Amino acid sequence: MQIGDVCPACGGPLAFWRSVPSAETAIGAGSYELRRCGRCGTAVTVGDPPDELHETGAYGAGDPRLARAAAPLLRAFDRHRLWMLSAGAPAPARLLDAGAGRGRFVLSALAAGYRASGIEPSQRGVLAARAIGAPVEQTAIEDAAPAPGSFDAITLWHVLEHLDEPGPALARIRTWLRPGGVLLVGVPNLASAQARVGGEHWYHLDVPRHRVHYTQAGVETLLRAQGFAPVRTYHLLAEHNPFGMWQSALSRLTTNPSYLYNLLKRNAPVRSADLAITALALPFAPVAAIAELIAALARRGGTIAVLARRTS
Repeated sequence: MQIGDVCPACGGPLAFWRSVPSAETAIGAGSYELRRCGRCGTAVTVGDPPDELHETGAYGAGDPRLARAAAPLLRAFDRHRLWMLSAGAPAPARLLDAGAGRGRFVLSALAAGYRASGIEPSQRGVLAARAIGAPVEQTAIEDAAPAPGSFDAITLWHVLEHLDEPGPALARIRTWLRPGGVLLVGVPNLASAQARVGGEHWYHLDVPRHRVHYTQAGVETLLRAQGFAPVRTYHLLAEHNPFGMWQSALSRLTTNPSYLYNLLKRNAPVRSADLAITALALPFAPVAAIAELIAALARRGGTIAVLARRTS
């Protein structure tokens, strides 16, 4: 089989599933083909992404709207991620955040007593991290070269779905962990209730940035194949899931994809009929949160986190 015919998660056969629209107009309109695995249900985005995909649009430089107001909530999300990590690697473990973005989590981990640092391929992320004093090096996973066994724990928080070849990346990351060290992976869940609600407008599809769209079965199979033993999978995550359910349902009605998310990222027009539709939908946010809670209890959360241990 050729690349694009084989599932990067489990090696099963891929077949055409559906075409979905681009996640934002700033990176080009049009649609992208998704192929889905008949074995684990994981899907892949077909075709090469545009250049500078992680430097423009919603990923552009500058602070989002309401950034200061959201800061306490974001710190709470960081504490929950650290709580999940602490089950396998409590502070003062040596921690690497691979794909650290703007460095917020690295700074939170340092404050919690971890010996934390990060790597991030985008210049805008590294510059933002430096501005807040977070130790983040500008490099990609394939170019980084920590000494073998340098870390007790590594986090890949909404990074794995951006990689065309996740297997080699995980194999490389495994060597950076000491034997018995832990990896915390966060990814969107294509087998979730909100993925079904959103359909081709699901908030977490984010094509063409997201290259692989995992199911729980897919990501756990991938981890095992690369020398990790999944310890626990979490479906109840406040960081993305309640908003993702609400935004996915609303995107069926708006012209601009994921309108509120892109509006906050300064990536959608304020003067738009979508603003009125969004305002009318805000009172239904608690309903979406309850629906997502029920989905999480049924192990169908919109995103999942998998804590896994290096096996040898």
